[in-house]
Amino acid sequence: MNFFKQHITNLLIKIIKNTNLQKNDIIKLLEVPPDKDLGDFSFPCFELAKRYKKSPTQISEELKNKIPKSKLIKKIEIKNGYINFFIEEKELISYTLNNIQKNKQKYGSSNTGKKRLVMIEYSSPNTNKPLHLGHVRNNVLGMSLSNLYEFSGYRIIKTSLVNDRGIHICKSMLAYMKYGKNKIPDKKPDHFVGDFYALFTLMSKENPGLELEAQELLKKWESKDKKTLALWKKMNSWVYKGFEETYKIIGSRFDKTYYESKIYEKAKEIVSNGLKKGIFKKENDTITANLSRFNLPNKILMRSDKTSLYITQDIYLAILKFKQYKLFKSIYVVANEQNLHFKQLFTILNMLGYKWYNDCYHLSYGYVLLPSGKMKSREGTVIDADNLIAEMKSMAKNELLKRYKLSAKELERRSVLIALAAIKFFFLKYETFKDIVFNPEESISFEGETGPYIQYTYARANSILKKSKNKTQKYKPELLNKKEEIDIIDTLSKFPDTVEEAVLNYKPSLIAHYLINLCQQFNEFYQKHPVLKAEKQLRNARLLLVIATKQTILNASELLNIDLLEKM
Repeated sequence: MNFFKQHITNLLIKIIKNTNLQKNDIIKLLEVPPDKDLGDFSFPCFELAKRYKKSPTQISEELKNKIPKSKLIKKIEIKNGYINFFIEEKELISYTLNNIQKNKQKYGSSNTGKKRLVMIEYSSPNTNKPLHLGHVRNNVLGMSLSNLYEFSGYRIIKTSLVNDRGIHICKSMLAYMKYGKNKIPDKKPDHFVGDFYALFTLMSKENPGLELEAQELLKKWESKDKKTLALWKKMNSWVYKGFEETYKIIGSRFDKTYYESKIYEKAKEIVSNGLKKGIFKKENDTITANLSRFNLPNKILMRSDKTSLYITQDIYLAILKFKQYKLFKSIYVVANEQNLHFKQLFTILNMLGYKWYNDCYHLSYGYVLLPSGKMKSREGTVIDADNLIAEMKSMAKNELLKRYKLSAKELERRSVLIALAAIKFFFLKYETFKDIVFNPEESISFEGETGPYIQYTYARANSILKKSKNKTQKYKPELLNKKEEIDIIDTLSKFPDTVEEAVLNYKPSLIAHYLINLCQQFNEFYQKHPVLKAEKQLRNARLLLVIATKQTILNASELLNIDLLEKM
């Protein structure tokens, strides 16, 4: 928590008596005003006014007069039922810069999690085609959320559920059997397999009988036919190899992987037991969960032919996760088309008596759309992740060639990092529930709310420090008195609270917005105030401000899984 917010909370605790307000209640009530003229923190007195049966203005005046003096507080004002606290700027500067200098890469971190275990499931691809644009958003969100939780003192298990069985897998297998001629991949292997899935889609339009053949192949797989299983394993292994290449590029990794093929049958016993206990009902030979009392549609759990559905295996996997690990929380990063599915899943877990159902959370995210005609895919609708990265890398390379003379090796290195920063930041700056239109040209720009802009700002700060050739020296905090300097320090001081809020609300977008704001403030400061040419003592103070800003940009960028550049 922000040091000054904690201090104000402690001051208020001492004077607020004879109420049920606890320390956490005061922390929640304390807010940052929308206007700096209203102070750094405001405490609303409306809740207390009700309890004391007085007007908010009267209560705020009484409390203000009781607040003990503090060297950290410059002044306290009353306005419209709020107590507005103004932090002493010298104390704000000194504490914030010293705190960043002391903690460095740990600045903003906390022990909020107390090493409690959180599982975050993301990616969850199908093994019949490459990762696509939606998977990129999914992975970027999953990685960032994992970083945020880890930074906040939680232990993290990053996991993926691979959809490695079913009719869609058999379609790519059937196309390979008919047209593959026992070829081995002559391109990235997941694309090789994906081509056969696309071929099946094309050929089945001319020959609808292929759909029946795919169903027959699925039956062979389910009956464990040796030849069918051998082909399935071979083609899946190709896809996994391709996935790993893509994951390595975007920086995604997993501590635990679950496979649909290993769990899809294991939930039947859970459903049968639920039926025996009267939790579920049997209707027309299907087993159903009646969810009407929860204002949800009923859910079929097992078909009349005894085959299970996605909901059934998700019930089993949710239970398995909590059995295998003592989880504090289980988070699913899955697109918003599954919103109802997860409401039903968590409700069914509740019906089964699992008290931890409330510790499950679905982080829902919207679709990724493309501007018309911007980028094309093999099928014309879905953009492969690899193709997206390749095109963005090409655009980054063109931008670099306009600006700098670089060796081929350095050009390649920087263009990859810039392309990935552009993609990741674009996906993370929006709230997860929103559908977004991915605009390649906008995302790759070195100006505006983009990943490359953050990289550019970091490189600028690094350049200043490199030219200074000075070790950190003593400084006078009161010399940092320009508006642009105070604005930066105020923003730096709020980084720990921003991290805490991002974790609490599952919102990596808060870190993205924070980063943009900090970078904009730093560039405005740089344009208006000299650093290296300033008078010696002021130079030292401003250099320390640059160091603190650079460190915080780095810490925040790492939370978003964005790699920075020492120079552009």
